[in-house]
Amino acid sequence: MTTNTPATRNAADHPLLTTPFTARADAREVIEGVDLTGRRAVVTGGASGIGAETVRALAAAGAEVTVATRRPETAEPLVRELAAVDGAGPVHTAPLDLSDLTSVDAFVRNWRGPLDILVANAGIMALPERTLTSRGWETQLATNYLGHFALATGLHPSLRAAGSARIVAVSSGAHLNAPFDFDDPHFEHRPYDPWTAYGQSKSAGVLLVAGARRWAADGIAANALNPGYVLTNLQRHLDDDTMRAFGVMDDDGNVTPLPYYKTPAQGAATSVLLAASPLLEGVTGRYFEDNQEAPIVTDAEDPTGGVAAHAVDPAAADRLWEYATQALRTP
Repeated sequence: MTTNTPATRNAADHPLLTTPFTARADAREVIEGVDLTGRRAVVTGGASGIGAETVRALAAAGAEVTVATRRPETAEPLVRELAAVDGAGPVHTAPLDLSDLTSVDAFVRNWRGPLDILVANAGIMALPERTLTSRGWETQLATNYLGHFALATGLHPSLRAAGSARIVAVSSGAHLNAPFDFDDPHFEHRPYDPWTAYGQSKSAGVLLVAGARRWAADGIAANALNPGYVLTNLQRHLDDDTMRAFGVMDDDGNVTPLPYYKTPAQGAATSVLLAASPLLEGVTGRYFEDNQEAPIVTDAEDPTGGVAAHAVDPAAADRLWEYATQALRTP
């Protein structure tokens, strides 16, 4: 594998980091032998899907994990399951609605002590109609990016106090064709498109970790990832015709993953790799898929993988950081 480069180095300036893990490795495999006893983690949206598998892997390695979710009661079966696992760290639940800044602020106020790992996993995808939060934000951008930005910046003192903390942003290949639109982020003027809105929010998540290079001196590393194709609750807003067009639903309504789809445990592997593997020590501001660092690609290449140049542009990252900071301050 390649030698890790300094945390402050730009993604375009280094050899791509490789690991020994294949795209089919699962979450526990990528941190096998890693002891997270004494480490504290927060996983947003950790009650189901790849979030739950992320929680399972981190807790099984000994971490104390807080499942931050809109409905904490949905995580109780997971809490009971992991309480019975020998050697697993304690798992807690806490309410968090990322689309509601009051909820985010309450979570931050209630947090005590250092935080070693923040996994920004929660998300919504392809809302069929444009919907707005109480602050007038497009809901996918509010949930997938602005809420996580508020959470990360609010928890910054706790991340800094850990001494060597990691932020993990779960993005998507949908970001490739959807740069952040600084002129109309909430679709007030351009026609609303569910996939453009989703892709923009995922570009913003990658730009968040690019902007977090300002925290490198605080011992905070931040990286983003594409988990790949996984059937989870994320598809809940897709109608049957769309699911059939994707090839994962038959005429009788039965849902079956295609051969290249991953299981939730495999989809969570890259999240867990970035959150806890010693292979990522000192690495920040990068984008991974299939457990490997992904190359930067341009729109002209009509890419199907990799990370878009617009999502790792330092100037755009700084501009978005300022935009989000101002948005949080505006009632």
